This record gives sequence, structure tokens and C-alpha cells, in this order.
Amino acid sequence: MSKKWYRVQKLKAIFILALAVVFTNAVVSYSNTVKLISNQESVTSSYKVVTELESIKSNLKDSETAQRNYLITVDADDLQTYLAAYQKTNSNIQIISKLTADSHQKRQWISLLEPKISNRLNILQQEISLRQNQGFEAVRQQILSDKDKQSSKEIQQLIHDSLEVEQNLLHQGMQQSQASSQKAIVTFFIAAVVDLVLVTLLYDLLWRYIRQLQQTELALRQSENRLRAMIDAEPECIKLIGGDGILLEINAEGLAMMEVESADVLIGKPIDAVIVPEYRAAFADLHKSVCQGNKGTLEFEIVGFKGTRRYMETHAVPLRNEFDGTFIHLALMRDITQQKQAEQKIREQGLLLDVSSDAITVRNIHNQILFWNQGAERLYGWKTEEVVGKNVLQLLYKDISPQLEDAYLRVINTGEWRGELHQLTREGKVIIVESRWLLIRDDNRQPKSILSVNTEITQQKQLEAQLLRSQRLESIGTLAGGIVHDLNNILSPILMSVQLLQKKLPDSQSQQILQTLENNVKRGANLLKQVLSFARGIEGKQTIVQIQPLMAEIEQIITQTFPKSIICQIDIPKNLWYVRGDATQLHQVLINLVVNARDAMPNGGTLRIAAENLVIGEHSARINIDAKVGSYIAIVVTDTGMGMSSEVQQRIFEPFFTTKEVGKGTGLGLSTTLGIIKNHGGFVNVYSQVGRGTQFTVYLPASRFRDTHLLSPELESVAGDG
Repeated sequence: MSKKWYRVQKLKAIFILALAVVFTNAVVSYSNTVKLISNQESVTSSYKVVTELESIKSNLKDSETAQRNYLITVDADDLQTYLAAYQKTNSNIQIISKLTADSHQKRQWISLLEPKISNRLNILQQEISLRQNQGFEAVRQQILSDKDKQSSKEIQQLIHDSLEVEQNLLHQGMQQSQASSQKAIVTFFIAAVVDLVLVTLLYDLLWRYIRQLQQTELALRQSENRLRAMIDAEPECIKLIGGDGILLEINAEGLAMMEVESADVLIGKPIDAVIVPEYRAAFADLHKSVCQGNKGTLEFEIVGFKGTRRYMETHAVPLRNEFDGTFIHLALMRDITQQKQAEQKIREQGLLLDVSSDAITVRNIHNQILFWNQGAERLYGWKTEEVVGKNVLQLLYKDISPQLEDAYLRVINTGEWRGELHQLTREGKVIIVESRWLLIRDDNRQPKSILSVNTEITQQKQLEAQLLRSQRLESIGTLAGGIVHDLNNILSPILMSVQLLQKKLPDSQSQQILQTLENNVKRGANLLKQVLSFARGIEGKQTIVQIQPLMAEIEQIITQTFPKSIICQIDIPKNLWYVRGDATQLHQVLINLVVNARDAMPNGGTLRIAAENLVIGEHSARINIDAKVGSYIAIVVTDTGMGMSSEVQQRIFEPFFTTKEVGKGTGLGLSTTLGIIKNHGGFVNVYSQVGRGTQFTVYLPASRFRDTHLLSPELESVAGDG
């Protein structure tokens, strides 16, 4: 062990030395490269400065030459040449200022050169201006002055001195760059020789170490064979799985379960290849947890290489890797297929209850829920795990009614009960169910639990209520029709007598009394007309009617007559279909609805009238007894008034039923409205909440094809324009 430790330490020391040498060579090479780059940049900078200085010298000379020619000849081309040279000189000065920005010494002589060049250029410009304004003689005196000559000489001297300095710097930089290059080449060759020696030494050590490892591997293989024999004797499957999910080892029993003869088929392959796909995610989570040092168990299904499916139970434990401290997965698996098959039979028997569309529940005699099938989940909205163990009476009922107490006592005494119950869903919706209870007893014949089978009949009950209400209204209508005829026969001679008396009694007092009598008789006749309208429907001329003009007229009436505290909103699409019916009767329907909405908002509110095209399918037609499959126009009148209770909603369409004060309503408005709507083949739905308002939705059969010759006279012009 000490020899092995010594070899490892020796190998580490040489490896560290090699790294140090390589790092040193890299640092030296980097330093030489940086110096070489720095020298190259210095040479390049000096070269650019020299170039710009020579350019300044040349451009300045060109500008002076062009300026003198212009002063003598006043030629525009010379002036343009001067201006071009002038601009180039300024550009050169800016460039050389940037190039020398990092050098303090260069900035000193640039600071001397810049103002002198600027001053010289200004003098040249002044001479041009003097030539243009005062003539050649004036500028000649200026040129001959010593000041002009002195300025030009100083500039030339400064440029000459600067060029000498920069050329010396350029020469020195080139020499240093050449020396750095030679030094870098020598250093590279030395480093290459050292690296070659180190590689040779490392190769020798590694070769010796590999030979030692081969001997160790042989010893390990012998030990592994002995361990293999012990593992193969285990009657359950043993697997060793790497952190990456690759199978490392498997015993003979595991090979038999996987239906292979050789471990080579499995080792080195992903372990989840034989796992049924729906269990792979769970197995991956378990494997991840084990590789983090945790224990775990899991049941999953595998498919052998010959297609046999088996349920497996694995007990997984982590094994620490001594080299890096990580964990590998040791799995002890056993076949639980027979156990699972037995459980499956029990589960299939339970699924028979879930197949039923009825809600099937089981509760103990203390009303705690024991079983809750999928039909109950669909009907009530609660999942099984949410209700098991809870009290069914607190869950499904508002209060304990006498009917519920009687049902419980009867099922305890007789063993069964049948009846209808009102129950609650998760959303608080009240539903009606037809319930069958059966008492289940234990082995001692004592009551153990109650099996309930509930079938929702809410929709059926609603349809029955609609049918009964329609039959009741039909009976009331028939009775009202006969009464109206008799009352009309009574009122007709009274009205004729009043009109006759008006002619025989001309005095004002008699006329006033008779007029009052006539008005009341006519009012009674109109009231009877409304009753007759409800009873048999008002027969009128059927035309193709547009809803938009009716809505516009209703909006005008609301604007002119309703209180300002009521806000009216009209939402009518332009592509609304047509209705075949009586425009006057439809107008009466809308008037009745908006007047009721007004009366429901004594303190003001919002009145909204909307319409839309709608196609009613078979499902919607089954919900409402008066609905048929087809195209409809839905007119919705909504108010934000006081609303109605459910009891009031059941009676609002009955003749003479009203919630208004005496003298403010006859109770015939909505009954007449219903008669007109049914006479047009439509139906109406009402939704109301106390304190939140009411919504009437009128459905009228639509005619999608416009037949202009059937339009009502008052709408022909509107339809023609459309």
C-alpha cells in the first residue's frame, strides 16, 4: 500500500512540475509577445507621426504656393487649390493631435506647432482678403515684411526638428522589435526542449503505472468472480446502476426475469429500456433520489425481451463511490406479478361502479363517506380524495329535512328506500336526484353501511314544470277567452246606450258624466282585448319585419318619456336577420318589457337592449320545452333594478298576477307578451336575482332571406335603402 502511495505521489509531483514548467513557458512567451506587440505599436505610431508631419509640411508648402499664385494672378483655380491644401493641413493637424495624445513629450512640441501653423494659415487668409479688398500693391508690402518670413521659418524648423526626433524613435523601435523577435524565438526553442523532456519522463512513469494497474485488475477480477458466484445464488434480482442510468451489474435471477441468457445484452445499456413507458418518469425520480444518498421503494412494470410483462417491487439503496464520493444505485427487485393480478381483479370490480353514469356512494351508519365513484365526481364536482371520511349530510344538504330523516329511519328498518331529494353540488347549485338507498349489514347482521345510487333528474323536473305551466296557462287562457266574450256582450249595449244618451242629454253636466262612463267602458273593453290576446293570440298580418327600426322607435320612446336617472344602452348589429311576424305586436312586446324594466328601477339604473343572431341546436332545444332547432333572433332586455325571487318568477306570466301596487298594473302585460311571442313561434327565458336586476331574453324564429314585397309598409323604405 505504501509503495502504491509513493508511486501516486511521485506521479503527482512530476505532473505538478510539468504544469509549472508549461505555465512558466506560457508566461515567458506571453511576456515576449506583449513586448513584441508593444514595440510594433510604437514603430507604427512613430511611422504615422512621421507620415503626418511630412504631409503637413507638403500641404503647408502647397497652400503657400497656391496662395502666392492667386495673389499674383487672381486665378480661381489657384484659390481652390489653396483652399484644398488649407483643409488638408487642418485635417493633418487633427490627426497628429490624436496620434500624440498619449505622449507628454510629443504633446509639448505639438502644442508649439499647432498655434504657429494656425497663425500662418490665418496670415495667408488675411493676405487673400487684403488682395481682394485693396489690391496687389497692398498685399505686396505685407508679404515683404519680416514678420511673414519669420513665421514661415519657425514652422519649417519645428517640423524639421520633430521629424528628426520621430525618425530616431522609429529607428530605435525597429531595433527593439527585431531584438524581441529573436528573444521570443530562442525562448520558444528552449521551452520546446524542456517540454519534450518532461513528456518523455511522464510517459515512462505512466507506462510503469499501467503495468501495476494491470496486475491489480487481475486480482480484482478474481475477487469479482467470487462475488459474482455469491450474487448469482440470490433468488431475487440484484442490479447495480450507475449515476447516468446505465446498468453496471445484474445477477442470474435478474437475467431470467429479463428473459436473456447473457448479461452482455443488458450491461452498458440504459436501465429504463425494459421499463414500461408510463413508469419511466417515476423510476427516474427514484434513481435521482438514490444517487443523492437516499433510500426508496417503487412498484413498476417491465417487459422482458420475449414480451412477458411483470410487476416488480424494488428496494433501492445508495452505494458510495470511494474515489469521488458519489453514489451508485443498488436495486433489490422481486416479482409481484401474482399479487398485482389479485389487486387488479379487485380494482376491476370497483371500476364496474365507476362505469355507471349514476352517482354511487357508500357511507357508514355515522354518515361518513367510504366510497365515491366517478359518477358522483361528475354529478357533485368533488373528487374522491376530497370527500372520503367527510359527513355526507353536511356535504350535500343545506339542512336536515323531515324527508331525509324519514329516509334514514326507513332504510335502517326496512333495508331500502326510494325517493327524490334536493342536494347541493360543489358550486352550491341545487339539483334534484332520484335516490335509491340499500342497507349493507356485517357478518353479525348489524347495520354496517348504506349504498346510495343517485340519478340527476333536475332537467327532467324543469321540463315537467314548464309543461305544467304551459298547460296551466292554456287552461287559464281558454277560461279567460270565454269570460271575455261574455263581458264584451255585456259592455257592448252599455257603450251603445251611453252614446245614445249623449245625443239625448246635451247639457254639460250630463255630457261630463256620460263621457266618464264611456271612457271607463272603453278602458274595460281594452282590458278585455288584452285578455283575449293572451288567451288566443292576436291574429295579425304576417310580414317580414326588421328589428332595427323597432329598436330605434323604442329608444326614442325611452329617451322622451323615461326618467333621466335611467341610462339606456342599445346594442343592435347591422347584420341582424329578419323576423316573420306582426310589427305592431312585436312593438307591444318590447314596450311591455322596457316599461316593466323602468318600473323595476324607481331610483334609476341602467336599461340595456341588445340583439344577436343565434342558432339553437338539439341540446339547447331539449332544455326548453318551447324551443326548436333552427335560426333565431335573441332580443335581450336587461335592467339593474330590484330583481325577483324564484317564487315570483314562477308566476310572472300568469294573467292578472302583479307585484305592483293597486291601480299601477293589471297583471296582463307579461301574459300578453308571452301570448304574442308564442304566436310568433318563439319562447322567452327569464333570469333574475333579488337586488341585482332582471334579464328577459326573447327568442323569435329568424328568416335569413329578405323578401322585400313582404315587408311591413312602415319598414319598406328602410329595407329598400339597405
